[in-house]
Amino acid sequence: MYQPPHFREERLEVQHDFIRSHPLGMLVTMGGSGLTANPVPFLLDASASPHGILKAHLSRANPQWRDFDPAQEALAIFQGVDAYITPSWYETKRETGKVVPTWNYAVVQVYGRMTVIDDPEWVMGQIAELTALQEASHPEPWAVSDAPPPFIAAQLKGIVGIAIEITRIEGKWKVSQNRSEADRKGVSEGLRRSAEEASQKMAELVETLGAKG
Repeated sequence: MYQPPHFREERLEVQHDFIRSHPLGMLVTMGGSGLTANPVPFLLDASASPHGILKAHLSRANPQWRDFDPAQEALAIFQGVDAYITPSWYETKRETGKVVPTWNYAVVQVYGRMTVIDDPEWVMGQIAELTALQEASHPEPWAVSDAPPPFIAAQLKGIVGIAIEITRIEGKWKVSQNRSEADRKGVSEGLRRSAEEASQKMAELVETLGAKG
């Protein structure tokens, strides 16, 4: 990933928190038929290796778990909030006019060798933990154990587990760090005028992280 220094986020704990907050990653692998990409919800085990391990499961009907090269790195892309930034928000536009549009975003990319774990007990543990994390904020959390055991056993036959031991991880927060304080203020105010949740979240990132470039 292209990484200008002022956008780079190298703190592992921040990268890990981002993955936990945006667990649906895009899994990209190389196989005999070329590149394959599928959105997959991941569970992060931060303590299992120096950079952590990603755990997930795929449908047995999904060819990605068979058609991949285990000698090649897999890539998981976790995308956060993003927003179009118009030059009209910049003070520099009024001063010189020398501005162009851009896009702000936050992303974490994870690399590592992928292994297949065709073990119902392992997959059951991964599903139960992932479900518990996602259900925690619900007033009446659903648990895997709420479903009839024969039904769950039948569902497990249709999926396989995968794990990616993270060998390298890159974070990038492009949130106007390369702009002047006046331009960042204009971006924040412009985003705040929108009722969209993504715009409000991006405004917060510009306000809290933009000056750290």
